Amino acid sequence: MSKRIGRVYCQRCLADNPVGQESCFRCGTRLMLVVEPSSMRFEDEGLDGGLEEHLLERVSALENHLLRLAERLAQVVELLLRQTRSVQQEHLLLDTLITALSEARAISKQGVESAWRDRLERDTADLEAKERRDELAARAVAQYAGPERELFGRLVREGFARVGEGKGAEGVRALERAAALAPASAALNAYLGEHFFREGKPARARDYLARAYKADPEDARVQLLLGLTVGDAGEAARAKELLSEAVRRGGPSFAAHCALGRLSAAESDWKSALTEFKRALAARPCPEAHYLLGLVYFNLERFRMARRHLARAVEMDEGYGEAHYLLGLAHARLGERRQAAEAFAAARAAGAGGARAARGRQTSKGKLPPSLFATGRGAGRRLVTGGDARLAAALQADALGVRVER
Repeated sequence: MSKRIGRVYCQRCLADNPVGQESCFRCGTRLMLVVEPSSMRFEDEGLDGGLEEHLLERVSALENHLLRLAERLAQVVELLLRQTRSVQQEHLLLDTLITALSEARAISKQGVESAWRDRLERDTADLEAKERRDELAARAVAQYAGPERELFGRLVREGFARVGEGKGAEGVRALERAAALAPASAALNAYLGEHFFREGKPARARDYLARAYKADPEDARVQLLLGLTVGDAGEAARAKELLSEAVRRGGPSFAAHCALGRLSAAESDWKSALTEFKRALAARPCPEAHYLLGLVYFNLERFRMARRHLARAVEMDEGYGEAHYLLGLAHARLGERRQAAEAFAAARAAGAGGARAARGRQTSKGKLPPSLFATGRGAGRRLVTGGDARLAAALQADALGVRVER
Protein backbone atom coordinates (compact mmCIF):
# COMPACT_ATOMS: atom_id res chain seq x y z
CA MET A 1 0.00 0.00 0.00
CA SER A 2 1.59 3.29 -1.06
CA LYS A 3 1.73 6.12 1.44
CA ARG A 4 0.01 9.37 0.59
CA ILE A 5 0.01 12.27 3.04
CA GLY A 6 -3.44 13.49 3.91
CA ARG A 7 -5.26 10.29 2.97
CA VAL A 8 -6.47 7.37 5.08
CA TYR A 9 -6.93 4.00 3.40
CA CYS A 10 -9.77 1.71 4.37
CA GLN A 11 -8.44 -1.47 5.94
CA ARG A 12 -11.09 -3.58 4.18
CA CYS A 13 -11.66 -2.22 0.66
CA LEU A 14 -8.45 -0.12 0.45
CA ALA A 15 -10.40 2.94 -0.68
CA ASP A 16 -8.65 6.20 0.16
CA ASN A 17 -10.55 8.63 2.42
CA PRO A 18 -9.75 12.17 3.55
CA VAL A 19 -8.15 12.65 6.99
CA GLY A 20 -10.73 13.14 9.72
CA GLN A 21 -13.44 10.97 8.18
CA GLU A 22 -14.72 8.34 10.61
CA SER A 23 -16.16 5.77 8.16
CA CYS A 24 -15.16 4.61 4.69
CA PHE A 25 -17.22 6.31 2.00
CA ARG A 26 -17.28 3.06 -0.05
CA CYS A 27 -17.97 0.21 2.41
CA GLY A 28 -18.91 2.07 5.59
CA THR A 29 -16.18 0.48 7.74
CA ARG A 30 -14.97 2.58 10.69
CA LEU A 31 -11.47 3.72 9.75
CA MET A 32 -8.52 2.75 11.95
CA LEU A 33 -4.98 1.56 11.42
CA VAL A 34 -5.69 -2.16 11.84
CA VAL A 35 -9.02 -3.99 12.30
CA GLU A 36 -7.77 -7.54 12.35
CA PRO A 37 -4.15 -8.70 12.63
CA SER A 38 -2.98 -10.91 9.80
CA SER A 39 -2.30 -13.78 12.21
CA MET A 40 -6.02 -13.92 13.05
CA ARG A 41 -7.26 -14.07 9.45
CA PHE A 42 -6.83 -17.81 9.15
CA GLU A 43 -8.28 -20.32 11.56
CA ASP A 44 -5.28 -22.62 11.35
CA GLU A 45 -2.89 -19.91 12.54
CA GLY A 46 -2.48 -18.63 16.07
CA LEU A 47 -1.08 -15.47 17.52
CA ASP A 48 2.52 -16.53 16.78
CA GLY A 49 4.17 -13.55 15.20
CA GLY A 50 0.96 -11.50 15.23
CA LEU A 51 0.93 -10.18 18.77
CA GLU A 52 2.28 -6.80 17.72
CA GLU A 53 -0.45 -6.39 15.12
CA HIS A 54 -3.06 -7.45 17.69
CA LEU A 55 -1.84 -4.82 20.13
CA LEU A 56 -1.74 -2.25 17.36
CA GLU A 57 -5.41 -2.94 16.69
CA ARG A 58 -6.28 -2.27 20.31
CA VAL A 59 -4.20 0.91 20.40
CA SER A 60 -5.86 2.11 17.21
CA ALA A 61 -9.33 1.49 18.61
CA LEU A 62 -8.40 3.30 21.82
CA GLU A 63 -7.00 6.22 19.85
CA ASN A 64 -10.24 6.48 17.91
CA HIS A 65 -12.40 6.45 21.06
CA LEU A 66 -10.19 9.00 22.80
CA LEU A 67 -10.46 11.32 19.83
CA ARG A 68 -14.24 11.11 19.91
CA LEU A 69 -14.27 11.62 23.69
CA ALA A 70 -12.04 14.69 23.39
CA GLU A 71 -14.41 16.18 20.83
CA ARG A 72 -17.41 15.57 23.12
CA LEU A 73 -15.60 17.07 26.11
CA ALA A 74 -14.72 20.14 24.08
CA GLN A 75 -18.40 20.57 23.24
CA VAL A 76 -19.39 20.19 26.93
CA VAL A 77 -16.77 22.74 28.01
CA GLU A 78 -18.02 25.19 25.40
CA LEU A 79 -21.61 24.73 26.61
CA LEU A 80 -20.56 25.26 30.26
CA LEU A 81 -18.68 28.42 29.33
CA ARG A 82 -21.74 29.76 27.56
CA GLN A 83 -23.94 28.93 30.55
CA THR A 84 -21.45 30.60 32.91
CA ARG A 85 -21.42 33.77 30.83
CA SER A 86 -25.22 33.78 30.78
CA VAL A 87 -25.43 33.37 34.58
CA GLN A 88 -22.86 36.13 35.10
CA GLN A 89 -24.83 38.49 32.88
CA GLU A 90 -28.08 37.69 34.70
CA HIS A 91 -26.40 38.20 38.09
CA LEU A 92 -24.95 41.53 36.93
CA LEU A 93 -28.36 42.65 35.66
CA LEU A 94 -30.04 41.66 38.96
CA ASP A 95 -27.34 43.36 41.05
CA THR A 96 -27.67 46.53 38.95
CA LEU A 97 -31.46 46.50 39.41
CA ILE A 98 -31.18 46.03 43.19
CA THR A 99 -28.57 48.80 43.43
CA ALA A 100 -30.77 51.19 41.44
CA LEU A 101 -33.81 50.44 43.61
CA SER A 102 -31.70 50.81 46.74
CA GLU A 103 -30.38 54.20 45.61
CA ALA A 104 -33.96 55.25 44.91
CA ARG A 105 -34.78 54.11 48.48
CA ALA A 106 -37.43 51.75 47.20
CA ILE A 107 -35.80 48.73 48.84
CA SER A 108 -32.88 47.94 51.12
CA LYS A 109 -30.02 46.13 49.39
CA GLN A 110 -28.87 44.59 52.66
CA GLY A 111 -32.44 43.46 53.36
CA VAL A 112 -32.74 41.80 49.95
CA GLU A 113 -29.40 40.01 50.39
CA SER A 114 -30.40 38.86 53.87
CA ALA A 115 -33.79 37.63 52.65
CA TRP A 116 -32.12 35.81 49.76
CA ARG A 117 -29.67 34.06 52.09
CA ASP A 118 -32.49 33.09 54.44
CA ARG A 119 -34.56 31.73 51.56
CA LEU A 120 -31.60 29.77 50.22
CA GLU A 121 -30.88 28.26 53.65
CA ARG A 122 -34.56 27.47 54.16
CA ASP A 123 -34.88 25.76 50.77
CA THR A 124 -31.68 23.80 51.41
CA ALA A 125 -32.96 22.74 54.84
CA ASP A 126 -36.33 21.70 53.34
CA LEU A 127 -34.58 19.63 50.67
CA GLU A 128 -32.36 17.94 53.27
CA ALA A 129 -35.41 17.25 55.46
CA LYS A 130 -37.27 15.69 52.52
CA GLU A 131 -34.29 13.48 51.67
CA ARG A 132 -34.06 12.40 55.31
CA ARG A 133 -37.80 11.58 55.44
CA ASP A 134 -37.54 9.54 52.24
CA GLU A 135 -34.53 7.68 53.62
CA LEU A 136 -36.29 7.00 56.93
CA ALA A 137 -39.42 5.78 55.17
CA ALA A 138 -37.43 3.38 52.99
CA ARG A 139 -35.45 2.12 55.97
CA ALA A 140 -38.55 1.62 58.13
CA VAL A 141 -40.36 -0.33 55.40
CA ALA A 142 -37.26 -2.44 54.74
CA GLN A 143 -36.90 -3.28 58.45
CA TYR A 144 -40.55 -4.29 58.91
CA ALA A 145 -41.07 -8.05 59.15
CA GLY A 146 -44.68 -8.25 60.40
CA PRO A 147 -47.82 -9.56 58.68
CA GLU A 148 -49.29 -6.11 57.88
CA ARG A 149 -46.58 -5.05 55.45
CA GLU A 150 -48.91 -3.32 52.98
CA LEU A 151 -50.73 -1.36 55.71
CA PHE A 152 -47.46 -0.48 57.42
CA GLY A 153 -45.89 0.79 54.20
CA ARG A 154 -48.98 2.87 53.37
CA LEU A 155 -49.06 4.46 56.85
CA VAL A 156 -45.34 5.29 56.76
CA ARG A 157 -45.45 6.83 53.28
CA GLU A 158 -48.68 8.71 54.05
CA GLY A 159 -47.33 9.96 57.40
CA PHE A 160 -44.09 11.34 55.98
CA ALA A 161 -45.97 12.84 53.03
CA ARG A 162 -48.30 14.70 55.42
CA VAL A 163 -45.31 15.99 57.41
CA GLY A 164 -43.73 17.24 54.18
CA GLU A 165 -46.96 19.04 53.26
CA GLY A 166 -46.96 20.89 56.58
CA LYS A 167 -49.71 18.76 58.11
CA GLY A 168 -47.53 17.62 60.99
CA ALA A 169 -50.28 16.50 63.36
CA GLU A 170 -51.91 14.24 60.75
CA GLY A 171 -48.56 12.86 59.69
CA VAL A 172 -47.46 12.07 63.25
CA ARG A 173 -50.74 10.29 63.96
CA ALA A 174 -50.22 8.07 60.92
CA LEU A 175 -46.61 7.38 61.94
CA GLU A 176 -47.71 6.51 65.47
CA ARG A 177 -50.17 3.98 64.03
CA ALA A 178 -47.32 2.54 62.00
CA ALA A 179 -45.10 2.44 65.09
CA ALA A 180 -47.79 0.45 66.91
CA LEU A 181 -47.49 -2.17 64.17
CA ALA A 182 -43.69 -2.19 64.44
CA PRO A 183 -42.63 -1.50 68.04
CA ALA A 184 -39.10 -2.69 67.20
CA SER A 185 -38.59 -0.25 64.29
CA ALA A 186 -35.49 1.75 65.27
CA ALA A 187 -35.86 4.30 62.45
CA LEU A 188 -39.54 5.07 63.05
CA ASN A 189 -39.32 5.22 66.85
CA ALA A 190 -36.22 7.43 66.68
CA TYR A 191 -38.02 9.87 64.37
CA LEU A 192 -41.09 10.06 66.63
CA GLY A 193 -38.91 10.43 69.73
CA GLU A 194 -37.01 13.29 68.13
CA HIS A 195 -40.30 14.92 67.06
CA PHE A 196 -41.75 14.90 70.58
CA PHE A 197 -38.41 16.04 72.03
CA ARG A 198 -38.54 19.03 69.68
CA GLU A 199 -42.16 19.70 70.65
CA GLY A 200 -41.28 19.77 74.36
CA LYS A 201 -43.15 16.58 75.29
CA PRO A 202 -40.48 14.68 77.27
CA ALA A 203 -42.68 11.79 78.45
CA ARG A 204 -43.74 10.77 74.93
CA ALA A 205 -40.25 11.46 73.60
CA ARG A 206 -38.76 9.20 76.24
CA ASP A 207 -41.16 6.38 75.40
CA TYR A 208 -40.29 6.32 71.69
CA LEU A 209 -36.58 6.95 72.25
CA ALA A 210 -36.43 4.04 74.71
CA ARG A 211 -37.93 1.77 72.03
CA ALA A 212 -35.45 3.04 69.45
CA TYR A 213 -32.56 2.52 71.87
CA LYS A 214 -33.71 -1.03 72.58
CA ALA A 215 -33.85 -1.77 68.84
CA ASP A 216 -30.50 -0.08 68.08
CA PRO A 217 -28.39 0.56 71.22
CA GLU A 218 -25.45 1.88 69.16
CA ASP A 219 -27.20 4.95 67.71
CA ALA A 220 -25.35 7.92 69.24
CA ARG A 221 -28.14 10.40 68.39
CA VAL A 222 -30.75 8.28 70.15
CA GLN A 223 -28.41 7.87 73.13
CA LEU A 224 -28.00 11.66 73.35
CA LEU A 225 -31.71 12.50 73.17
CA LEU A 226 -32.70 9.68 75.51
CA GLY A 227 -29.99 10.74 77.97
CA LEU A 228 -31.39 14.28 77.99
CA THR A 229 -34.97 13.16 78.62
CA VAL A 230 -33.91 10.65 81.28
CA GLY A 231 -31.82 13.31 82.99
CA ASP A 232 -34.77 15.69 83.08
CA ALA A 233 -36.79 12.95 84.76
CA GLY A 234 -34.23 12.81 87.59
CA GLU A 235 -32.49 9.55 86.69
CA ALA A 236 -29.02 11.06 86.90
CA ALA A 237 -27.01 7.83 86.92
CA ARG A 238 -28.64 6.42 83.77
CA ALA A 239 -28.52 9.81 82.06
CA LYS A 240 -24.77 10.10 82.69
CA GLU A 241 -24.23 6.61 81.29
CA LEU A 242 -26.21 7.35 78.11
CA LEU A 243 -24.64 10.76 77.56
CA SER A 244 -21.11 9.46 78.11
CA GLU A 245 -21.76 6.67 75.61
CA ALA A 246 -23.17 9.19 73.12
CA VAL A 247 -19.97 11.22 73.41
CA ARG A 248 -17.84 8.12 72.97
CA ARG A 249 -19.70 7.04 69.84
CA GLY A 250 -20.69 10.35 68.28
CA GLY A 251 -17.96 12.69 69.51
CA PRO A 252 -18.09 15.72 71.85
CA SER A 253 -21.10 18.01 71.68
CA PHE A 254 -22.27 21.07 73.56
CA ALA A 255 -25.56 19.37 74.45
CA ALA A 256 -23.99 16.22 75.92
CA HIS A 257 -21.31 17.99 77.98
CA CYS A 258 -23.69 20.76 79.06
CA ALA A 259 -26.15 18.13 80.33
CA LEU A 260 -23.39 16.21 82.11
CA GLY A 261 -22.24 19.43 83.73
CA ARG A 262 -25.74 20.31 84.89
CA LEU A 263 -26.20 16.85 86.37
CA SER A 264 -22.96 17.31 88.33
CA ALA A 265 -24.05 20.79 89.42
CA ALA A 266 -27.34 19.34 90.68
CA GLU A 267 -25.23 17.23 93.04
CA SER A 268 -23.18 20.32 94.00
CA ASP A 269 -20.13 18.69 92.36
CA TRP A 270 -18.89 21.95 90.88
CA LYS A 271 -15.44 20.61 89.98
CA SER A 272 -16.90 17.90 87.76
CA ALA A 273 -19.33 20.46 86.35
CA LEU A 274 -16.39 22.73 85.53
CA THR A 275 -14.70 19.96 83.55
CA GLU A 276 -17.84 19.21 81.55
CA PHE A 277 -18.61 22.86 80.82
CA LYS A 278 -15.05 23.36 79.56
CA ARG A 279 -15.64 20.49 77.15
CA ALA A 280 -18.96 22.05 76.13
CA LEU A 281 -17.14 25.30 75.33
CA ALA A 282 -14.53 23.42 73.28
CA ALA A 283 -17.29 21.64 71.34
CA ARG A 284 -19.18 24.86 70.60
CA PRO A 285 -17.84 28.30 71.58
CA CYS A 286 -20.94 30.33 72.42
CA PRO A 287 -22.14 32.86 75.04
CA GLU A 288 -24.06 30.18 76.93
CA ALA A 289 -20.92 28.05 77.41
CA HIS A 290 -18.98 31.05 78.77
CA TYR A 291 -21.90 31.89 81.06
CA LEU A 292 -21.94 28.35 82.47
CA LEU A 293 -18.21 28.50 83.15
CA GLY A 294 -18.64 31.88 84.79
CA LEU A 295 -21.39 30.48 87.02
CA VAL A 296 -19.24 27.51 88.08
CA TYR A 297 -16.22 29.68 88.83
CA PHE A 298 -18.47 32.00 90.84
CA ASN A 299 -19.73 29.08 92.94
CA LEU A 300 -16.14 27.96 93.43
CA GLU A 301 -15.36 31.55 94.58
CA ARG A 302 -12.85 32.04 91.79
CA PHE A 303 -14.27 35.43 90.93
CA ARG A 304 -11.53 36.61 88.56
CA MET A 305 -11.99 33.60 86.31
CA ALA A 306 -15.76 34.08 86.56
CA ARG A 307 -15.36 37.71 85.50
CA ARG A 308 -13.22 36.67 82.54
CA HIS A 309 -15.74 34.21 81.09
CA LEU A 310 -18.76 36.41 81.81
CA ALA A 311 -17.08 39.36 80.10
CA ARG A 312 -16.54 37.12 77.08
CA ALA A 313 -20.22 36.07 77.16
CA VAL A 314 -21.53 39.64 77.09
CA GLU A 315 -18.94 40.53 74.45
CA MET A 316 -20.38 37.81 72.20
CA ASP A 317 -23.97 38.86 72.98
CA GLU A 318 -24.57 42.30 74.50
CA GLY A 319 -28.21 41.42 75.15
CA TYR A 320 -27.41 38.51 77.48
CA GLY A 321 -29.03 39.89 80.65
CA GLU A 322 -28.26 36.97 82.96
CA ALA A 323 -24.58 37.15 82.02
CA HIS A 324 -24.53 40.91 82.73
CA TYR A 325 -26.11 40.29 86.13
CA LEU A 326 -23.67 37.55 87.12
CA LEU A 327 -20.80 39.69 85.85
CA GLY A 328 -22.03 42.43 88.18
CA LEU A 329 -21.95 39.98 91.10
CA ALA A 330 -18.37 38.98 90.20
CA HIS A 331 -17.34 42.65 90.07
CA ALA A 332 -19.02 43.24 93.44
CA ARG A 333 -17.20 40.31 95.08
CA LEU A 334 -13.92 41.74 93.74
CA GLY A 335 -14.72 45.17 95.17
CA GLU A 336 -15.21 46.76 91.76
CA ARG A 337 -18.32 48.76 92.60
CA ARG A 338 -18.45 51.00 89.55
CA GLN A 339 -18.13 48.07 87.12
CA ALA A 340 -20.72 46.16 89.17
CA ALA A 341 -23.22 49.01 88.90
CA GLU A 342 -22.67 49.23 85.14
CA ALA A 343 -23.20 45.49 84.74
CA PHE A 344 -26.43 45.56 86.79
CA ALA A 345 -27.69 48.48 84.70
CA ALA A 346 -26.91 46.54 81.51
CA ALA A 347 -28.80 43.55 82.92
CA ARG A 348 -31.89 45.69 83.55
CA ALA A 349 -31.60 47.23 80.09
CA ALA A 350 -31.37 43.77 78.48
CA GLY A 351 -35.06 43.07 79.06
CA ALA A 352 -37.33 40.91 81.19
CA GLY A 353 -34.85 38.11 81.83
CA GLY A 354 -32.05 40.48 82.71
CA ALA A 355 -34.33 42.63 84.87
CA ARG A 356 -35.47 39.62 86.89
CA ALA A 357 -31.88 38.56 87.36
CA ALA A 358 -30.79 42.06 88.36
CA ARG A 359 -33.31 42.13 91.21
CA GLY A 360 -31.95 38.82 92.51
CA ARG A 361 -32.35 37.43 96.03
CA GLN A 362 -30.63 39.24 98.86
CA THR A 363 -28.76 37.46 101.68
CA SER A 364 -26.27 38.50 104.33
CA LYS A 365 -23.51 37.99 101.74
CA GLY A 366 -25.29 39.99 99.06
CA LYS A 367 -27.32 38.94 96.05
CA LEU A 368 -27.38 35.24 95.21
CA PRO A 369 -26.17 33.99 91.83
CA PRO A 370 -28.77 32.65 89.40
CA SER A 371 -29.82 29.02 89.72
CA LEU A 372 -29.51 26.51 86.90
CA PHE A 373 -32.72 24.87 88.02
CA ALA A 374 -36.37 25.83 88.39
CA THR A 375 -37.21 27.57 91.66
CA GLY A 376 -40.37 28.48 93.44
CA ARG A 377 -43.33 26.62 94.90
CA GLY A 378 -44.61 23.87 92.61
CA ALA A 379 -41.72 24.22 90.16
CA GLY A 380 -40.52 20.93 88.74
CA ARG A 381 -36.78 20.49 89.13
CA ARG A 382 -35.80 19.44 85.61
CA LEU A 383 -32.13 18.65 85.98
CA VAL A 384 -31.14 19.20 82.35
CA THR A 385 -33.51 21.87 80.98
CA GLY A 386 -35.01 23.42 84.11
CA GLY A 387 -34.55 26.96 85.33
CA ASP A 388 -32.82 28.94 82.58
CA ALA A 389 -34.92 29.03 79.40
CA ARG A 390 -32.06 30.33 77.26
CA LEU A 391 -29.72 27.53 78.30
CA ALA A 392 -32.46 24.97 77.69
CA ALA A 393 -33.10 26.37 74.19
CA ALA A 394 -29.38 26.32 73.34
CA LEU A 395 -29.04 22.76 74.59
CA GLN A 396 -32.08 21.56 72.64
CA ALA A 397 -30.97 23.34 69.45
CA ASP A 398 -27.53 21.76 69.63
CA ALA A 399 -28.96 18.30 70.29
CA LEU A 400 -31.25 18.62 67.26
CA GLY A 401 -28.59 20.20 65.06
CA VAL A 402 -30.51 23.47 64.66
CA ARG A 403 -28.67 26.71 63.82
CA VAL A 404 -29.23 29.35 66.52
CA GLU A 405 -29.56 32.99 65.43
CA ARG A 406 -28.84 35.94 67.71
